[in-house]
Amino acid sequence: MDKNSTIGIVLISAMLLIYLTFFSEGPQTPQQSATTDSTQVTQPAANQPATLKPGNAEAEAMALPDSVFNQKYGILAPLMKGEAQDVTLENADMKVTFSTKGGRVKEVLLKNYVTYQKTPLILIDEFSSSTSAQVSTSFGEVDLHQLYYTVAQNTGNQIVFRAQLDSARYIEQRYVLPKEGFVLSWRANLDALGNAVTNRTMRFNWTDRLKQQEKDIEQVRVTATVNYYQAQSGLEKLSETSTDPQEERATEPVQWIALKQKFFNTALITKASFPEVIVRSNPPALPAKEVKRLSMQVSIPLDDLKDDSKDIRFFYGPNDFRIAEKVAPGFEDNVYLGWAIFSTVNRYIIMPLFELLEKVSSNYGIVILLLVIIVKSALFPLVYRSYQSMAKMRVLKPELDQLKAQYGDDMQRFQQEQMKLYSQFGVNPLSGCIPVLLQLPVLLAMFNFFPNAIQLRQKTFLWADDLSSYDSILDLPFSIPFYGDHVSLFTILMTLSTIAYTYYNNQLSPNVDPNMKIVSYAMPVIFVFVLNSFSAGLTYYYFVSNIITIVQQLGIRSFVDESKIRAKLEENRKKFSDPNRKKSGFQQRLEEALKAQEEAKKNKKK
Repeated sequence: MDKNSTIGIVLISAMLLIYLTFFSEGPQTPQQSATTDSTQVTQPAANQPATLKPGNAEAEAMALPDSVFNQKYGILAPLMKGEAQDVTLENADMKVTFSTKGGRVKEVLLKNYVTYQKTPLILIDEFSSSTSAQVSTSFGEVDLHQLYYTVAQNTGNQIVFRAQLDSARYIEQRYVLPKEGFVLSWRANLDALGNAVTNRTMRFNWTDRLKQQEKDIEQVRVTATVNYYQAQSGLEKLSETSTDPQEERATEPVQWIALKQKFFNTALITKASFPEVIVRSNPPALPAKEVKRLSMQVSIPLDDLKDDSKDIRFFYGPNDFRIAEKVAPGFEDNVYLGWAIFSTVNRYIIMPLFELLEKVSSNYGIVILLLVIIVKSALFPLVYRSYQSMAKMRVLKPELDQLKAQYGDDMQRFQQEQMKLYSQFGVNPLSGCIPVLLQLPVLLAMFNFFPNAIQLRQKTFLWADDLSSYDSILDLPFSIPFYGDHVSLFTILMTLSTIAYTYYNNQLSPNVDPNMKIVSYAMPVIFVFVLNSFSAGLTYYYFVSNIITIVQQLGIRSFVDESKIRAKLEENRKKFSDPNRKKSGFQQRLEEALKAQEEAKKNKKK
């Protein structure tokens, strides 16, 4: 490996380290503490109508005489007392439990997923998720999710809740669940309240105390956030890694808001737009079993709620790219695939290839192995070109050694003579570095693909019990700073194979600067700490990739004849020494650079 190739690899390693360290947004200053429960409503001034806080109506009903309570809340008074009952809708993918108190979603069970403890995956329940649907009326703030309803219709895929005001008028909420999928449609009609409604906008509040569904709660916590999609500017989000409460107000109408964790999310969606949205994130006090508390506060025009064309929906499901891209515009952004160029590589190359290989084998260790083989085969021309550049540098070693002996004390002169030597033999010193750098988009794309691929969730291979999380061969009774409380074997194997590959290349390139050698060995060691808690699928991929790269290098070396390369370089020297020969663009730039250096040196002496 020549100096330029070494620099290329070191640059890639450094960029990987920087990318992993700084890929997320910095902390954002909250406008308001997110510890405030989003379902609470501010107490009105003395001259304002009474405000119904969630849960207060029943307490008031017990404390106040019936005549006083009925006079205060009028036609709504009978709807604030009752007995809650559960009713369900179910399809192939999930089971949704509703409560007649509020006519709201109480619990969602995802049928085809389980937790890391192999228990049924209940995405939300009445303890982790709370909602309110507040409307301003002449009776004060009415929370539709605190009224008592009856089930007017339940057809298996549709349920209608009614809160009867009198024999002819009722408040209605309707939910529709298709035969499959994770989307629940929601409609509400409050026309029966007539002029009692003083503001034709509902304030919908939703707080989700994310439950731990995965093995590594820390990795889940740093991927949990609120995403929201603005009609004009697209995806916005709160910082995943901030340890401070955050609050953010959307600057333009919003089409959806998702309370997202690593592999699942709950969301509110519309085909129109929500005019006002506030989102919040509140990390829990550590240690805690709660992942994070996320919430949204959304303004919904009442006319939109009863209009089928507005299509207001809830989503309770996985962060699966193919599922998400069918839900709403930009909804697939809940699956993070990396920055623009890396996201493009993942979306149009890696993902389709991975999906094709899933049809070949149900063993994801085999799928990843096949993916490595295909990717390395596709990149083989770049590897071959890089090796050829290294071989050219090796055969020029005698000339380089002679220059070093002659100008070793004058590094600037040595570099000038070195460039002249390359020009004489028609060697591009960057030709070894460029092929390595061209592989960078694929390399970094994998860092986002494997940790976020729900296909790997809870898939086992060898000693790894979950390829989407770290593999552990030893759980430590303590935590090592910057390393963790476990030992990941795939990370160790990846590191050892990287060191072996580096050692092999350094033996082929005795001219490599000693400082460069130290750096090339140090970077893999750093990644032992960086990647110890990363996806086992990722570290397994790079371990196998390193092994195949070494095999490719040995194979290339066996049929590349360096004596022929030397003969070709001698021909180049004769050809390039012809003063009448038209020079290549690279040679012209190289000579111009050398002349500029010489001029600068002369001017400095003056």
